[in-house]
Amino acid sequence: MSIQAAGTEIPYTVTYLEMEARPTYDWPHLPAGSTAALLKAETPPVWWFLALYDAVGRDYAWEDIHTWEHDEIAEWLQADVMSLYTLLDHGWPQGFFLLSDGDDGLVNMEYFGMVPEAVGRGLGRWLLKTAVLTAWDRPGAAKLTVNTCTLDHPRALALYQKVGFTPVRREDKIRRLTRDRDLTRIPE
Repeated sequence: MSIQAAGTEIPYTVTYLEMEARPTYDWPHLPAGSTAALLKAETPPVWWFLALYDAVGRDYAWEDIHTWEHDEIAEWLQADVMSLYTLLDHGWPQGFFLLSDGDDGLVNMEYFGMVPEAVGRGLGRWLLKTAVLTAWDRPGAAKLTVNTCTLDHPRALALYQKVGFTPVRREDKIRRLTRDRDLTRIPE
């Protein structure tokens, strides 16, 4: 079956990961031939964040933020502790990451991902390493956290581990899909 219908309950596992020391790798170089630029959004509008969120997460059942009211998203997104970065190449968004500062030097990677059309071009690893180093450059950063789940890209967990994250906890959950999910769009 290639379509999971809206309303279907699907089990999944969330893996929580941490990084307790800045990695030793240098800032990465863009893949050869790339003209990409990473831009930090200043007071990003909700529509911009939702466009990125949906472009990246549509195939992976990223739906949670759609249960929020517009004003809730705006307040959360535009808080001083949040930073939204967008990777642009050839004039369009390739991916994004969103960082938030917590207590005691905690920096959480709230979201990270690439649009489907950008996967496989070498930009994902570049963007993730850049996100990690950007997080560690935040004042007082002492620990970096992120989570991924079995609904995300099948190589997400391995990529997080390759750049230095360590799994610290897993949690089994069930989600009721709010829209159809086309499994043929998910890479192997």
